[in-house]
Amino acid sequence: MKRQILFYFMLCGVFSCSDIDPDPRCNFLLNIKVAHEVNLNLPQYNDLNFISNSVYVGNIGNGGVIVTNSGTGFLAWDAADPNHTYSQCSILSIEGLEASCNCPDENKYSLITGQSLETQLTCGLKTYRVEQNGSSLLITSF
Repeated sequence: MKRQILFYFMLCGVFSCSDIDPDPRCNFLLNIKVAHEVNLNLPQYNDLNFISNSVYVGNIGNGGVIVTNSGTGFLAWDAADPNHTYSQCSILSIEGLEASCNCPDENKYSLITGQSLETQLTCGLKTYRVEQNGSSLLITSF
């Protein structure tokens, strides 16, 4: 009897777990698999050796990836504005610890939190996992 009760609770636990449903309004970006290594010893990534700097890494993700040194670790965000369909103007430009799109509405985002600045927008920046191993950063999708 105890095994049946235990089995019942385990079964309920398995079926009650589910992924958090993403906001259906945040469907402009594709879920692209990312696995990219950034070598901090290379000159193009030298700025990441200093706190509060960000670097654009092209040709990965939807519109490239922005990597930020937050001082407590590294953060990686997709460089395509999640509140626009993908276009040339939706690629974010880095401005210190902020990023903005070049579309007419000029959406701005924090590169620390990934949330919109100035105006409240539906979608925050798409984040990627960053693992540091010595002077290398491995950027992967979740």
